[in-house]
Amino acid sequence: MQINDCYLLGYVGKKHGLRGEVTISFDVDDPQEYEEMESVFLKMNNQLVPFFIESLSLRGGKKAVVKFEGIDSTEQADELQSTELYLPTSCLPDLEEGQYYYHDLIGCTVIDRQAGELGKVKEVLDLTSQMLFSVEYRGEEVMVPISDGIILEVKTEEGIVRVDLPDGLLDVYLDKE
Repeated sequence: MQINDCYLLGYVGKKHGLRGEVTISFDVDDPQEYEEMESVFLKMNNQLVPFFIESLSLRGGKKAVVKFEGIDSTEQADELQSTELYLPTSCLPDLEEGQYYYHDLIGCTVIDRQAGELGKVKEVLDLTSQMLFSVEYRGEEVMVPISDGIILEVKTEEGIVRVDLPDGLLDVYLDKE
């Protein structure tokens, strides 16, 4: 399994108890959709390693306590701390019409209602107060808020994101003196 075929599910936190359990933090909208998962991939030494789940108990919010098969001591649990958790993109829950996953925006061409084609989405940034995507426009990285008032249309199958940028947003990035 390659990392490009997967999505980030969350992170392993601290050990929990004395039997090798760990806490995990989900980086998804609805952790309850993952309550019954049987395995995950952990990124270890830049490789995805499969781990089978013996038990998983949600702890409110986006946290859970997990017991992985074969991890039976606090020392083994320590080795997993701060590890990224991944699942294959084929495991993503189905979306309703008009919805999209943020990672689907990467590589899409951004077209502004007034400025025309800006460039391709380079990355999506999850800031605590605002989701953004970056696009290179005229040699400058422009950060575009992901919001209903700005994103008019997303056609991931065609690789297009139509936006209506707020007046002056591009000028902030281009008018450097």
